[in-house]
Amino acid sequence: MKESEVHKELNTMTKTTKAAIEANSEANTGALTKHARPAVTKASIAVLAAVMTFGMAGGAFAQASSAETSDMSSAGNTNGGGLPQIQTQGDVSFTSGGVGLDESHALIREQAHWPLSLRFTGPTSDYLSDVHVRIADAKNAEILKTDAMGPYMLVKLPPGRYTVYARYKDSEKKQSVTVAGNGRAKADFHWSMQ
Repeated sequence: MKESEVHKELNTMTKTTKAAIEANSEANTGALTKHARPAVTKASIAVLAAVMTFGMAGGAFAQASSAETSDMSSAGNTNGGGLPQIQTQGDVSFTSGGVGLDESHALIREQAHWPLSLRFTGPTSDYLSDVHVRIADAKNAEILKTDAMGPYMLVKLPPGRYTVYARYKDSEKKQSVTVAGNGRAKADFHWSMQ
């Protein structure tokens, strides 16, 4: 239903409700007359229908108007299956997340299809997020700089040797990784602080 149609319907319902109230007021007894009851009942149904219509139309409007936002959560993803949004930076594609079970399972399942997989944990293997990640190639040129949105990060980059820098709070760690043609390089970063 278009917004103009919804407004027209609401105006009609408002007029019906006003007529029912006026009919009741004219009776001047405080009780509904047998002539006013059907009008009040009709008005009540109309108001209920309006509320339901606006509730549904409002939800549809909210969905339609949010289509242009760049939602980075798995609920708004276009990849399906709980996988967070895939982002690109230059020639590098990446995704990160894993705070919820859907995302964790999707990221773990997808590791085999990505050349590099990173995992960030704290004490007692607690998962961490908001880890600052920087990846440099063999010539020390920065090819990726981003923040991990959860404990897992998957990265698509060409075969070669890379250094992965991961900083959590004030502690930075680094690991060298070799990404082969078939991919599946992994690096785990563990901090003893939460």
